[in-house]
Amino acid sequence: MANIGIIGSGNVGANCAFFLAEKGVGDVVLYDIQQGMSTGKALDMMEAAPVRGYSTRISGTDDIEDVLRADVLIVTAGAVRQPGMKREDLFEANRTPLSDIAARLAGTDHKVIVVTEPVDLMTALLARQSGLPRERVMGLGGMLDSTRLRYLIAHELGVAMEDITATVVGRHSSSMVPLANYCTVAGVPITRLLPADRIEALFEATRNAGDLIVDMAQRASAYYGPSAAACDLAEAIVRNSGRICPVSIVLKGEYGLHDVAMSLPAIIGRNGVEQVLEPELDPEQKSRFVTAAHELQQILGVA
Repeated sequence: MANIGIIGSGNVGANCAFFLAEKGVGDVVLYDIQQGMSTGKALDMMEAAPVRGYSTRISGTDDIEDVLRADVLIVTAGAVRQPGMKREDLFEANRTPLSDIAARLAGTDHKVIVVTEPVDLMTALLARQSGLPRERVMGLGGMLDSTRLRYLIAHELGVAMEDITATVVGRHSSSMVPLANYCTVAGVPITRLLPADRIEALFEATRNAGDLIVDMAQRASAYYGPSAAACDLAEAIVRNSGRICPVSIVLKGEYGLHDVAMSLPAIIGRNGVEQVLEPELDPEQKSRFVTAAHELQQILGVA
């Protein structure tokens, strides 16, 4: 079985390990800067295995080199949002630990899933500082946003969530771009099932979903949803599934943009992103996409 390394053993990292174990995706190694956290959580999850029925091996380590032996890395390390904070408020706090990780990845062939916020900025930073090809550094943004939108559409219509497809592109923030013409229910476009005002209400709820969880929970940001989405993405890589997932990736000419990471649908396989897809955007959607890209470029200093 392929090894999956998780850097950061907080709520997101630990739940990623648990979900991967339950799905039997591969053996998991957890690492955290806090001594003993990874080994303790790994032991706890292995003691749950007889009840939950998984045989996947979860181990913990206090040595990051153990994690770097894995084929696929999930990076969840860093500070999380507090009520009232925007995602970009975490950039300065989290850029140093992400830069340290990037330095360790230089010259390797890892496939990296970035979960640390602000995910688009961290994806671009890790790709640039590690020197890894853009195809092997994927941010979680659009996949999580699309998952949340799938739930909201299913809840609105009272239908099974597995019958919903949804696509959200752009920045993982309130300026994300949900694409109504790429959202369907068993192949039927939602534009034929819901009036325009209800569709926009669902899109607005998707934009605000992360903020709402932070405000409601107070002491924690979202972690079950991000963990499940990261598990899904890791599984697509390990199983070479060819699934199409919206992931944050450094742009190289898509919509005329460069050197910034935002989400677009991509075919996922054993090498990471096998192909980036460019959905057809109407003028308003493209304007939102390009404006968000320029904002990120300014923060990164590449404008």
